[in-house]
Amino acid sequence: MRFFLITLISLAFSPKVLSQNKIDKILKKFNTESVPYITVEALNGMNHIVVLDAREKDEFQVSHLKDAIWVGAKTFELDSVIPKIENRNTDIVVYCSIGVRSENIGQKLMEAGFSNVKNLYGGIFEWKNTGHSVYDSTGNETEKVHAFSKYWGKLLKKGEKVYDVPPQ
Repeated sequence: MRFFLITLISLAFSPKVLSQNKIDKILKKFNTESVPYITVEALNGMNHIVVLDAREKDEFQVSHLKDAIWVGAKTFELDSVIPKIENRNTDIVVYCSIGVRSENIGQKLMEAGFSNVKNLYGGIFEWKNTGHSVYDSTGNETEKVHAFSKYWGKLLKKGEKVYDVPPQ
């Protein structure tokens, strides 16, 4: 019984669980869940989807999910996305660092009539934290992930955190 208790306490305070709890709290604080979430595991098994990156361009250039299309957050323009997705019933997954900015972009897509929009729960941080690959601007696999800020960067447990990107 004592072993069971020690194991349970150890698991409850492991870095992954603590990180996930922090992401949970932040998403509950900043999101309304107006865009349904999709987990990293569910996304990893999907085919024939459009993946949209709702981070800033310098974040995207450091790394992104394979075949993701950059749409930005502050600079997002619906008119530039519509021609890239012909069928409004296409499965679309939007992500950012953890899932806050991507909810805003997902809402705009849903309001424009896209019916199968999901928000990646935990964003690129959770993607990388669970051991999935990310790719740089030349298409090569990388360990680097733009951590947005020192505050948000605490949620990124795997990979190499990047904060400043030199001009290109």
